[in-house]
Amino acid sequence: MDKKFARLTLDPDFQISRIDKRVYGSFVEHLGRAVYGGVYQPGHASADEEGFRRDVLDLVRELQVPIVRYPGGNFVSNFYWEDSVGPVAERPRRLELAWRSTETNEVGVNEFARWAKKAGTDLMMAVNLGTRGIEAACNLLEYCNHPSGTKYSDLRAAHGVKEPHDIKTWCLGNEMDGPWQVGHKTAREYGRLADETAKALRQIDPSIELVVCGSSNTGMPTYPQWEATVLEEAYNSVDYISLHTYYGNRLNDTANFLAYSDDMDRFIKTVVSTCDFVKAKKRAKKDIMLSFDEWNVWFHSDAADSDTMGNRPWSVAPHLLEDQYNFEDALLVGLMLITLIKHSDRVRMACLAQLVNVIAPIMTEENGPAWRQTIYYPYLHASKYGRGVALNTALRSSKHDTKEFTDVTDVEAAAVWNDEEDELTIFAVNRDLTGEITLETDLRGFVGYELIEHIALEHGDFKAVNSAAGETVAPHAASGQDELDGGMLKSRLGAASWNVIRLRKSK
Repeated sequence: MDKKFARLTLDPDFQISRIDKRVYGSFVEHLGRAVYGGVYQPGHASADEEGFRRDVLDLVRELQVPIVRYPGGNFVSNFYWEDSVGPVAERPRRLELAWRSTETNEVGVNEFARWAKKAGTDLMMAVNLGTRGIEAACNLLEYCNHPSGTKYSDLRAAHGVKEPHDIKTWCLGNEMDGPWQVGHKTAREYGRLADETAKALRQIDPSIELVVCGSSNTGMPTYPQWEATVLEEAYNSVDYISLHTYYGNRLNDTANFLAYSDDMDRFIKTVVSTCDFVKAKKRAKKDIMLSFDEWNVWFHSDAADSDTMGNRPWSVAPHLLEDQYNFEDALLVGLMLITLIKHSDRVRMACLAQLVNVIAPIMTEENGPAWRQTIYYPYLHASKYGRGVALNTALRSSKHDTKEFTDVTDVEAAAVWNDEEDELTIFAVNRDLTGEITLETDLRGFVGYELIEHIALEHGDFKAVNSAAGETVAPHAASGQDELDGGMLKSRLGAASWNVIRLRKSK
């Protein structure tokens, strides 16, 4: 058998792109316990004066989440934003059609904007292009962003919010290619509506950025023609196209599961190619950037969710999509983050879906604590240490095949140079399930850099999980696993491990 190996060559001149911090964004939808019982729970021991859970806020701030997509997701396609503002006691309860729940509207646009400020994050607002359209979208933008002196800006002030929210990123609907979506449309229908909505919104606030809906996943029968058709209609009016994907270990094959990030890589490359084809066709000058605004592992809760929505509909904040993540899920999340970093020249925004309770890194108990799932840690590390310039790693690695994939690299890696702080971080996953691999990194382009730390996330049980009772899967200092000599770094990566190797220029 060939020897396992992995080699990187890093140089400050070999750059992919400066990373937009919004690539480490997240998502909160009015779904299950994401809002009610998640970010908001009056009466909880940790609740602040507005009912927001301080323990959740602490964990979100620790993650340094730069942007949060809101209020959906599928929820937005039947969202009547007017019901979510004004005196809480006067807000109507509505049937929520996407997740067959009852929406109380106790938390709405203004409340969530205040929560976002407390969390230190910006909002990515989505508009309803399912059951509604241009008029409702324009009214919401006027309510949120116009200073004063008009119907909806003055209505906002009457609701106690004098200063505009100044939300700069707006999504034109959600997953409109999906037959499950309330108000599902063909690509041509949606592209026309998105284009006209975009043009109207820019009349109100020319400074906003707009995201048009791409395919919900690569398995859609319309993919990637959907992207081509939508952009043929809306190319000149929008800035981003969205990508969504979720993976699950349905085959119970860990090696195959950890190769799904290769599928994500192909997805990004295909959408980039499609965008550039339409650019050439239109003789356009600008590039369409990518917003990977839904991505995660999601499959653990499928059976329970079907039972809840099918047999016990219309409850308030039911337990839905509460996947309990294990160690192998954390490895794939790390691999997906590496993929996003490697495509930072075109992927400028991304949202781990979601943030609290619903397929989330943060979980809560109604009468108990908030706690970190296994996937919390790679997300934390990437958000904290993945700011700066993504470098071309020139990765060379031994490879293996899995049930669904061929030529899967044993080691997958990305590198980020924080040129402002003179720090360099290597993110690496050893996808070999049984053997340690030495990662050799040529750092001769980074003269004077010294090792700060090597953080590793590893566990002997791929199915190990965390819970409110304690963390079974948590990172540790991998001391003694690195040797730096003459600009050559050798790092031992444990079998099936997530690794964060940090260096800093000596003073």
